Parts: sequence; structure tokens; C-alpha cells
Amino acid sequence: MPTYQYACSACDHAFEAFQSFSDAPLSECPECKGELRKVYSTVGIVFKGSGFYKTDSVSKPAAASE
Repeated sequence: MPTYQYACSACDHAFEAFQSFSDAPLSECPECKGELRKVYSTVGIVFKGSGFYKTDSVSKPAAASE
């Protein structure tokens, strides 16, 4: 199940909630009953190994012989 981050617009209470994709987003703060908003953050992705970059699939030129 995905983890979503929420923050209250009224009291700045921040928390995480485990919700299914089909669940409706939370709208009421559990602390003060104020309006909630989802907090979006960057996701760190690391590609390891070969084949992820444009230069990985380019064939190397043949060595010129003299």
C-alpha cells in the first residue's frame, strides 16, 4: 500500500497515512479538524547497471588499422 504525506493548513500538523489507490484522499485533520493537503516530495531513483543511458546501446566504432 502506498504511503501518503499530509499536512494541515490550519495547525501545520504533518503525518503519513497508508491508503489504497482506490481510497479517497483524507480531507480533515485529526488534530484540529482543519483542511488537509497532500505533501508531494521528490522520489530518488537510482539506475544501476548498463543499458539505461543512450550511450550504452551505441555500437563502438571499429579501430582503424594502419
